[in-house]
Amino acid sequence: MKAILYRRYGPPEVLEYGELPEPKITDRQLLVKVHAASVNPVDWKFRSGKPRIPFLKLPRIPGLDIAGEAVRVGNAVSRFKTGDVVYGMLSAFSGGGCAEYAAVPDRNAAIKPRNLTFEEAAAVPVAAMTALQAMRDHGKIKSGDRVLINGASGGVGSFAVQIAKANGAEVTAVTSRKNTDFVKGLGADHVIDYTAEDFTKSDSSFDIIFDPVASRSFTECKPRLSPKGVYISTLPSLDTILRIVIGSIVGGKRARLVNLGARASDLELLTEWIEAGWVRPMIDKIFPLSKTAEAHAYSETGHARGKITIHISD
Repeated sequence: MKAILYRRYGPPEVLEYGELPEPKITDRQLLVKVHAASVNPVDWKFRSGKPRIPFLKLPRIPGLDIAGEAVRVGNAVSRFKTGDVVYGMLSAFSGGGCAEYAAVPDRNAAIKPRNLTFEEAAAVPVAAMTALQAMRDHGKIKSGDRVLINGASGGVGSFAVQIAKANGAEVTAVTSRKNTDFVKGLGADHVIDYTAEDFTKSDSSFDIIFDPVASRSFTECKPRLSPKGVYISTLPSLDTILRIVIGSIVGGKRARLVNLGARASDLELLTEWIEAGWVRPMIDKIFPLSKTAEAHAYSETGHARGKITIHISD
């Protein structure tokens, strides 16, 4: 099968386009003919070797998100059958999405939303589940909450805006001026241009501050939190970890860290919302498999609007 792989850590140029054997599946996996994958920051962070993961095996195929057709089903799989059109998430440590075939754990997959293309479906799992688990599990979001999303035009941020609005929140989106209309189109009630205004120095307060780009610390955001507000980040830091510990003891303003768990039930919920028109993936660019290095380089600029996806096969 055709695949993208890297044999050593480094810049996007270490990615190779070549032939590899099809993966073998276990009793609890599906062999999926992959039609599309997507790029997440974890892909190029692992590829760069920063941080260096000691048990990461090389050569490695990048890619966690996939959408395609199940061509073989493990003996213990009961939720799917051969021919099902699915989407899902691979393990962050195994990777494997940027290839013509992938071995997908059945607990990490769901039937693809009927109203999405393969490229759109591949944009959903990691980013949308991160946003969902941040808002629901860590933020305990409810109707009427005041929510601020820093990096609202990115992959996770664009889903977070929509999920917060679907839950009845009042949403303030932090982004650049050029993306103002984009985030308003997602449902944002207010927009802050970070190049002109520092939201941590405003007079507003928020019940939830979600920072998927992890560019502002809990300490910086604390004055803008309501008395029992929560700050949520996607990357661990000493500041966040200390506040998680302190908050569990004394209460008050809290910090939380999203540790994404792949759940079929969450994908099925997202499918319902997508088919109902409440949430939709936003695609910035689609690259062919052979141009995955260019897709990584573009993602590393930090300026993608929504998601970057990879077209693998028709």
